[in-house]
Amino acid sequence: MSTKTTHSQRRKKGTVSSKKMAPPQKMAPPPRSRMARRRRGLGPGIIALIVVGVAVIVLGVIFFLSNQGNNQGGSSADQYPFQVGNPGSGVQAPPVTLPSTDGSTFDLASLRGKTVLLYFQEGVSCEPCWNQLKDIQSQRGDFQTLGIDTIVSITSVPLSALKQKVTDEGITIPVLSDPDLAVSQSYTANGYSMMGNSRDGHSFIVVGPDGLIKWRADYGGAPSYTMYVPISNLVADMRAGLSGKSS
Repeated sequence: MSTKTTHSQRRKKGTVSSKKMAPPQKMAPPPRSRMARRRRGLGPGIIALIVVGVAVIVLGVIFFLSNQGNNQGGSSADQYPFQVGNPGSGVQAPPVTLPSTDGSTFDLASLRGKTVLLYFQEGVSCEPCWNQLKDIQSQRGDFQTLGIDTIVSITSVPLSALKQKVTDEGITIPVLSDPDLAVSQSYTANGYSMMGNSRDGHSFIVVGPDGLIKWRADYGGAPSYTMYVPISNLVADMRAGLSGKSS
């Protein structure tokens, strides 16, 4: 084999040797941390907004939990204040003889020896009143633990309309019709309605076995005109009143 270098080989070598080496590229600085850039981008105003937002959320949670606690028991004096009309505790309960939705005539005097809860309410047009009665019915055991033997509701609505309403609502608690307000006026229960004296308000009266009023609460009066009280609050007020801790 010839050791001479051909012209073409020399030309190839020259080509290779004539190439210049590319200058080394500068290494890019390592990217800054994204968190660092975010911190740098958050101005004082944004940080303040975040702090305020978190505080609002925390306060909202505390308020919600507080309300949940209030609705599950304890005294309702702040949330559902009531007045106490006449006749009040210790007074002989006026007679009650009225036609009932169960087809009978209710006579309070015939229930001596039993504890009776009278619930005066506005009537057919007051849906919260009927929700109240349905809840009383579904949680009747809570009232029985307080010694309540009988519960009736009283309103000035004619009996025919009441019979249709209790059927529609599935109510089995007797509802008494007092269209001329004779009984309602004797208990001044019509003095606590947003409709004036032509309707009853939202009053609860417990009559003891001896015929004396043991506890009374008129929730429907001004300025709140409360037409519904959660059962837990109602029972708490009643328990406190029957134990002598409140009116």
